[in-house]
Amino acid sequence: MPTQAKTDIVTGLKARFEESTNIFVTDYAGLNVEQMNKLRKELRDAGIKFVIAKNTLMRIAAHESGYEKLEQHLKGPTALAFSDADPNVPAKILFDTYKEYKDLQKPEVKVFYVDQQEFAGAAAEQLAKLPPREILLSQLVSAVEGPIVNLVGTLDSILREIVGTVDALARKKGEE
Repeated sequence: MPTQAKTDIVTGLKARFEESTNIFVTDYAGLNVEQMNKLRKELRDAGIKFVIAKNTLMRIAAHESGYEKLEQHLKGPTALAFSDADPNVPAKILFDTYKEYKDLQKPEVKVFYVDQQEFAGAAAEQLAKLPPREILLSQLVSAVEGPIVNLVGTLDSILREIVGTVDALARKKGEE
């Protein structure tokens, strides 16, 4: 029979699964208390919830929330990072932190979910290298805007030449 505390943990995890668009499953093995507190603080400052619970409880919550595929990754020391922000924010924090401890061979990001789509391995690292959403949008706008600005400049110069030619012809007619 499950205890009330375990039921509350599953309920809380289930709520996190349902309200978060980005979920990172990570292995935190090898981190000491100081390193773990530093990671938690960075994630908390970015608005990301970092949760460590028993794998059994996480499996139950994942299953009840429609994340059945996630269950296979819940082995060993596992933590979950939940976020509604851009997925590259938690990815960058996790990869930058874990890169500092690469000599431990762990911790690592096992898998991540963005809008219930699973990504693992190199895809996770590529996500961490992406610039934030605002910068990507500004790059897109400038990519679309660039050719239009060039076209407007070209048309403007053609019109200027036509006006200059017509003006010169009018002056020449006026002199005759």
